[in-house]
Order: sequence, then structure tokens, then C-alpha cells
Amino acid sequence: MRKNILVIIASLALVALFASSCFNKEKGIKFDNLAIKEQVYLFADNDTTKPFANVEIDFTYPKNYKSKEDLLKLQKIFIGTFFDDMSYDSLSPKEALNAYFDKYTNDYRDLGNQYYEDISNLEGDNPPSWYWYQLFKSNKILFEDENILSYSVEHYYYEGGAHGSLSAIYYTIDLNNLTTITEESIFKPNFHHLLTERIVENLMKKYDVATPEDLLNEGFFDINDIAPNNNFWLNNQGVHYIFNQYEIAPYSMGPIEVTIPYQEIQSIIIPESIAGKQIK
Repeated sequence: MRKNILVIIASLALVALFASSCFNKEKGIKFDNLAIKEQVYLFADNDTTKPFANVEIDFTYPKNYKSKEDLLKLQKIFIGTFFDDMSYDSLSPKEALNAYFDKYTNDYRDLGNQYYEDISNLEGDNPPSWYWYQLFKSNKILFEDENILSYSVEHYYYEGGAHGSLSAIYYTIDLNNLTTITEESIFKPNFHHLLTERIVENLMKKYDVATPEDLLNEGFFDINDIAPNNNFWLNNQGVHYIFNQYEIAPYSMGPIEVTIPYQEIQSIIIPESIAGKQIK
């Protein structure tokens, strides 16, 4: 199972590697990295005969930027989107990472009492297998120029059951005002219908099918489920969407990515928006 998950994560990493090849590393934002790789034991005495959680967290964050004020704003966005907890907003990147890890450890160890209850209800000497957990969390820079910074936050967790869950969330920051971009900030009103059509059409190209209904034969749930979901990033080529597991297709298909070139949706892009500035 872990091998399959790492293959999916590696494929997402290749997207980041390809996109990052266009960066000018001598200018713009300078990044640093913090990482944790630990086995968190279910009990504080670190009894190796008891269950544990494999935890791997890899956090890339801005270390230098134009001014101290702008750097703090940018770090706040990264911390908020990576850890998804507003209580970390006032913390430094290292403090936020440690707080997140400590919370995960405490939450996991809160299961200890239930573990012994489950053992008492089982026959034989085999301990309950569903207490061996996994957590892999990372972010990757996808694109940067003078106007925008795009990145992904990837999160995999396993908490017993048949398989774990992998999700990726994309973000694009407007570097002119240090805010995150939404569909409403780059598309004209009533954009939904045309954008949906272009997403479906590009999925048809990706899976080499002739009609939207043919996507059902590829494993998609329902054509009506395929629609803009605000989970996208921008570069100088187009808008890149991702649909996570179970969103429009089964777990076995993994996260589904699709790119819509700017020229296909130029009519619904606000010309003065960040996306509009990317159109050559």
C-alpha cells in the first residue's frame, strides 16, 4: 500500500520539478525547509511492541522576501494553508510544525484506552491491527514569477481500514497584494458553464474519448459531478485543476489533474486579473 501511495506522491512531485524549471532562482522568494520523520508510539513509554504511527512531514516555506512585513504575511499564508489551523497563524514556521506534530501525537495517544478495550474483545493473541497509523504531509512549489506563486499541499493519512486517503490542494498567491487567488478573483461572473465545458473537453482529450459519456467507461462517476472546484493553480500556460479521490472518480483512479490553456477560456478571464496578466 505504501509503495502505491509513494508512486502517486512521486508523480505529483514530477509536476513540481517540471514547473520549477522555469523559475529564476536568482530573484524573487527564497525558500527553506523543515522536516520531521518520526515513529510516534501509541503509548508514551515508546513500547515498541505496541502500535505506532509513521509520521513524515516536509514543510517548505518562504525564508526571505522583499521586506520583513511582506515575508511575515507570506509565511502566514503558507502556515495557514499547510497546517489548516488558524491558531498557528501567530507562530513561526518551526513553532507551527512542532505544534502540529505535538497535536497529532496527543490525538493519536488518546486512542490508548480504546486500544485495551479492543484487545479485551478480541479472541487470540493478535492485537488490533487498525491502530498502526501513517501520516505523510508535504508541500511543493509549482510556479513562480513576478506576479504569482503557485504551490501544492499534499496530505496522506492511514487510520486503519482497507486503504489510506491522499489529497492535494492547490494554491496561487497574488504577489502584488499577498492574497490567495480564487475562481471569483480571475473569472468573470457566470463563468461556471463555459469553464465546466472546457474541463470536460480536456478530460476527454486526456483519456482519449469522443464524448463526455465515454468518460463513464473510464471510471468517472457522473458527468454532472465534473465542475470547477476552486482547487487549481496558475502558471504562464493555463489553469490546472485537480480532483481528489472520490470527488469525481473512485479511489483506484487517484487524484485527477487537468489543464485548461488560457486561450480556451480567455473570454471568461478578467483582463486585469492575475490570470489575465499571464495571457501573452
